[in-house]
Amino acid sequence: MIRLVFKELVGMFVDDGNLALLALILIALVTAAVKLLGLPPLIGGLLLLAGCLAILLQSTRRAARDRAR
Repeated sequence: MIRLVFKELVGMFVDDGNLALLALILIALVTAAVKLLGLPPLIGGLLLLAGCLAILLQSTRRAARDRAR
């Protein structure tokens, strides 16, 4: 019972594991660029926005392609 509840809770927040993993990698890379390389935070925010949109688009395309099959 506890395992089922845990699985449902995780499923609510992480529907697509690849999407979550890519978002975490993007956040880590942009954070490193801002903190370590001195990238301006505004540019970092724009990179996060563009990266998240690209990841979401890729995930949506893959889901649509899988449903079409």
